[in-house]
Amino acid sequence: MRNQMSNNSLGRRTLFLDRDGVININHGYVYQQEKFEFIDGIFSLCQQAQKRGYQIIIVTNQSGIARGYYSNSTFKKLSKWLEHQFSKKGIIITQTLHCPHHPKFNGVCTCRKPKSGMVFKAQRRFKVNLSQSIMIGDSLSDMYCAQRANIKKSVFFTPNSLQYGPKLIPPRFKPYYQARCLKAIQQIL
Repeated sequence: MRNQMSNNSLGRRTLFLDRDGVININHGYVYQQEKFEFIDGIFSLCQQAQKRGYQIIIVTNQSGIARGYYSNSTFKKLSKWLEHQFSKKGIIITQTLHCPHHPKFNGVCTCRKPKSGMVFKAQRRFKVNLSQSIMIGDSLSDMYCAQRANIKKSVFFTPNSLQYGPKLIPPRFKPYYQARCLKAIQQIL
């Protein structure tokens, strides 16, 4: 793991996005286009990130595969459709990485968040500079993944909390930002 981080000063800035709860409304085990609802602001956030030199990589736990709710090929088909929706807006998704495992069904793996296996795979494949990258997720496992990978900026996206007050709270007592809307995240890119 030390080798994976030794050349961290080289490489590209990357915006890591969790899928369910950040890109789309999390209805639980979303694997069909007709149940896929994009969250307001995701396209403009990604357009701004891309303009500022970030590559965009999706890192998502998909335990529905291990549970038998849908297949790996069904997931990949939806991911291809998802990436096409972004490309129609001029946004390139560099890759969608997923963990199809669940400890109850497959045992322990290195890719399921909060572990950082998907992030390190992206780093190797796409020359990611983790110290200049950002992780946006809607669960603490996303935040822990970012910490373990030494991603310096992470955003806990909680659209159903913080109804009043600032739309983006900087990391004061926690090692991550907290945001209630995706548009607010643009200011830290």
